[in-house]
Amino acid sequence: MQSTPILQFGTSRFLQAHADLFVSQAMEDGQKVGPITVVQSSGDPIRAARLAALVGSYPVRVEGLNKGTRVQETLNVTSVTRTLSTSTNWDEVARIFVQEAKIVLSNTSDTGFAPQKCDSDPAFDQAMSYPAKLTHLLRLRFAKTSAPIQIMPMELIVDNGTVLKTLVMELAQKDGPEFQAYLERDVTWVNSLVDRIVSQPLEPAGAVTEPYALWAIENQPGLVMPCEHPCVQIVPSLADIDALKLFVLNLGHTVLADRWLRNKGADDVLVRHIVDDTTELAQLKLVLQNEVRPAFVAANLADAFDAYVVTTIERFANPFLDHRIADIAQNHSQKVGRRIAAMLDWAVAKGDQSAKPILSEIIARHKELI
Repeated sequence: MQSTPILQFGTSRFLQAHADLFVSQAMEDGQKVGPITVVQSSGDPIRAARLAALVGSYPVRVEGLNKGTRVQETLNVTSVTRTLSTSTNWDEVARIFVQEAKIVLSNTSDTGFAPQKCDSDPAFDQAMSYPAKLTHLLRLRFAKTSAPIQIMPMELIVDNGTVLKTLVMELAQKDGPEFQAYLERDVTWVNSLVDRIVSQPLEPAGAVTEPYALWAIENQPGLVMPCEHPCVQIVPSLADIDALKLFVLNLGHTVLADRWLRNKGADDVLVRHIVDDTTELAQLKLVLQNEVRPAFVAANLADAFDAYVVTTIERFANPFLDHRIADIAQNHSQKVGRRIAAMLDWAVAKGDQSAKPILSEIIARHKELI
């Protein structure tokens, strides 16, 4: 079988419509990248059919708005040539990690990084967390080849590469200094931020997604790009993109949810229904322009903010996406803290002292719960 320089842990529909699609399109353009071996790290037997269906070709249906134009197209993804499971194919996963892999991708769900009791066991256990499984694989690679490798987590964790490195280094504390030096010197740990709404799966494999997509990769010495693609960007720092996503897109969602909760709206209201309402859209724009924008002006990010707001509102208005505001409103008080209160703190840190009456009033109503 063809060698696979990209080894991916995770089978989510997000990865199918994001990294796997980008690599597929790059391969079609003649770039010497890929192909990919996809590894199911959860061991869930229910998803075995989906795992097998990734090999060869599967569809990604793109539906939404792109600069005001309605987009509906189906793309075929052909970058995946092998699928395995850590629960049944561990030896083969280890062989590919040691002999073939140059880049390792992961998106292992919200709990993938969570420590497990067996993480420090000397022998592999399927119940281990992803960082523990990765540590075992890195030990094998070090022992057999000591070849460099690039680790690129895509989990929605701030500084995900740094976090993963820290977890692996903690698990390697009892290893010899040579292995620890290998982790520091020859393993490139990459921070990245990903963004794309992938609204539903297709059967047996594939997904429905919006046109917008971003894979922002923080630059560092020795970085190897997984592929060249319009949606893949190398940036000097992820901080600015983090701020835009959290304080425009996420904050915007929370402002809409707060108004919906106060008005006791119906459970079947969708985000696109709200932004189709001229009064609601005007209120959202008022908050973004009068209360959020001054912070980005102070941070010298006014142009980036203005462009991102246009894109965000277009994403909210996606006529094909059934995004229920009731779902966004879950854990609302915590989101007010992480998105709105944090934005006000960030604004002050950037030198913005302007009044923010609407956002301040939202915080005041949730202050005891934040």
